[in-house]
Amino acid sequence: MESYDLLVIGGGINGAGIARDAAGRGLKVLLCEKDDLAAHTSSASTKLIHGGLRYLEYYEFSLVRKALQEREGLLDAAPHIMWPLRFVMPHDAEQRPAWLIRCGLFLYDHLARRRRLPGSERIRFDRHPAGSPLKSRYHQGFVYSDGWVNDARLVVLNAMDAAERGASIRTRTACVAAQRDGDGWLCTLDGEHGQQQVRARALVNAGGPWVQQLLGGVIHAPARKAIRLVKGSHIIVKKLFDHDFAYIFQNPDKRIIFAIPYEQDFTLIGTTDVEYHDDAARVAIDNDEIAYLCAMSNRYFAQQISPADVVATYSGVRPLLDDEHDNASGVTRDYALELDGDGAPLLSVFGGKITTYRKLAEQAVDQLAPLLGNTRPSWTAGQHLPGGDLPDGDFDAFVRSLQQAKPWLPPALATRLARTYGSRVHALLGTAANLAALGAEIQPGLYEAELRYLVDKEWATCADDVLWRRSKLRLHLPAGAGDAVERWLAAYRSSQPAGSVRETQAHQG
Repeated sequence: MESYDLLVIGGGINGAGIARDAAGRGLKVLLCEKDDLAAHTSSASTKLIHGGLRYLEYYEFSLVRKALQEREGLLDAAPHIMWPLRFVMPHDAEQRPAWLIRCGLFLYDHLARRRRLPGSERIRFDRHPAGSPLKSRYHQGFVYSDGWVNDARLVVLNAMDAAERGASIRTRTACVAAQRDGDGWLCTLDGEHGQQQVRARALVNAGGPWVQQLLGGVIHAPARKAIRLVKGSHIIVKKLFDHDFAYIFQNPDKRIIFAIPYEQDFTLIGTTDVEYHDDAARVAIDNDEIAYLCAMSNRYFAQQISPADVVATYSGVRPLLDDEHDNASGVTRDYALELDGDGAPLLSVFGGKITTYRKLAEQAVDQLAPLLGNTRPSWTAGQHLPGGDLPDGDFDAFVRSLQQAKPWLPPALATRLARTYGSRVHALLGTAANLAALGAEIQPGLYEAELRYLVDKEWATCADDVLWRRSKLRLHLPAGAGDAVERWLAAYRSSQPAGSVRETQAHQG
């Protein structure tokens, strides 16, 4: 029977972050995830690295400060999947008054130190490129800074770093039973090859929307805190503007939505906040949410959209720490860590947001490590994620150097691969000296070499893993692209010695 220091249940951003931090301190770590990495909440965010400007209205100053402190460090850690973004807020006199917005932006600029993100400013739309897509009734607004993140890839990179530091990562593997056994935990895992029992000295419940279900139905431990499930949905439409600014819109219901340039050809619009009481694995946008997001976009943009213009949607369930707030939009985005030391340690994660995941993971391992006799200090602050070690953090310069080194790569493909893999693109390309060396082109711009890399290094097992979570190629490829990818994956798996792909995935490093 295999034994570990730490078993982490849940392959979302918090679970992957905790596994990475713990493995980097020398603990023997196993992470299990019942589906794919980032299969649920962590791939369904608005994809922002941000302090949460609107949380200031709810007096969440501590949360905003913590998120702002993390913001620039994350942008430095992986500049290929995270980058600065300027947000434009048109001033609507019927909503929050200008003086209140100015005060909020002043706080936002000064609650934490900024090294490279410019501060806020007031703008006139007749003199600014962000004014052209807006209705003529909007004359002025405000601009401030935050960041963008490819959320699902952030999870994968944390898992990769954990694996390279010795962790075992097992996707499509559920923890179906866990009980204290002496000074540790005896856990039953159910995966591709059936059930297996493992031992762990400590257990982390990072189940996200399922954290309470795991406590009640698998771990059989009491929960002193609760979560509140809130559905957030997004729509994707053909791009509504041609500049690099994003928008934040105030709405009559006092909520805000974002309109963000997305995947070169699209605009991402979201999010909703809807109380959710059904199965978190089956969450989906409904017609009312689509109509709501279209209406809020139409309130500001001159180009009007309807549900017929929506080319894709996605929804996620946020497991928010229940603070008994009446309004779903006002529920705190902060987190709580509950440590149960009545026997072998159990730590459960309630709430959280992507921007603060690294700090959450650090605090979680700070609590657990001493109980396991580990005194190594925290280490993740200022450390790059896999592929993030670009010279001077300059993505554009990195793309130019890649094109010089591989002039046979089409420019669009070189840019996409650099955006997706950063410096790890060289491991993907290997010694290839031409496109033919990358293997067959399974779909436009998607070659066998990339698919092999995703299977062998990033735990991809199906078309959705490849075309949606580890890339957004599904938006750019023709209908039926998934079928072609599924056929290739099946053929690749059948060509490998039994268990070899799983062993590579589970025990990287």
